[in-house]
Amino acid sequence: MQRSTSTNPEDYEILIRRRDEADYASYCPQLAHMIKGTAHEEVEEAMREYIRQYISSLGTSEQQ
Repeated sequence: MQRSTSTNPEDYEILIRRRDEADYASYCPQLAHMIKGTAHEEVEEAMREYIRQYISSLGTSEQQ
């Protein structure tokens, strides 16, 4: 699977799954990346940050 090269954060989906009281996971299909945590907000924000860093790295690699 090829990762997205979009620099628009809106092009990246964040799917969140709750397995039990304190077990959550967020997944971004465009990046095939999962983050686990203990709260909905925790995994959502962690994925948003991961996407921001990924997009930032795209700009860096294009400049090289």
